[in-house]
Amino acid sequence: MARDGQSTRERILEVANDLILKQGFTATSLDQILERAGVTKGAFFYHFKSKEDLAHALFERYLVGEAQVLEATLRRAEKLTSDPLQQVLVGLGFFEEMFAALDSPHPGCLVASYLYEKDLMTPAILARSREAFLVWRREIAAKLRAAAKLHPPRIALDYDALGDLLNTVTEGAMVMSRLFDDPQIMVRQLRLMRAFIELAFGAEQAKKAAA
Repeated sequence: MARDGQSTRERILEVANDLILKQGFTATSLDQILERAGVTKGAFFYHFKSKEDLAHALFERYLVGEAQVLEATLRRAEKLTSDPLQQVLVGLGFFEEMFAALDSPHPGCLVASYLYEKDLMTPAILARSREAFLVWRREIAAKLRAAAKLHPPRIALDYDALGDLLNTVTEGAMVMSRLFDDPQIMVRQLRLMRAFIELAFGAEQAKKAAA
């Protein structure tokens, strides 16, 4: 029974996620969510106190999932190489593979969607969003700082800004991908980011990464 309840909750979250990314939270009615999920109002209110409660649960679910993707990607890269520069480059390669598998434009980022909904971006959600994005900054910047000790970069680098670059590139690429109906824009942008890091850390490192 518990499993059925969890399945219903997840179905509601999945449907709400898809609808909100396509049309925004305000434009997504509770009736739309219920119809698409095939559940009753009673079932909905068993799992969520309100539509706003659903929004908070959906947001936390999204951030936890993104953190798990980063963690799994970096740990997978660490198993393949002990060099922090190569770990970053290999990790970017894994992200390229993930986006290359898409046969339609990425649906978008829930954080970005919430940012455009003034009533949703409460101080608590704003703080949680910043915390989640700072995890990406810290993880990637730390590896690149470690890489600099082994492979002195050819140019002065702002490692925190580089730590943000993956999110900056992918968020912008999601918009471009939808605008041009081309899912591979994300892959090409990630390749450019990887090429920049290769070049910034020197031609010798670039050759190693390409080997």
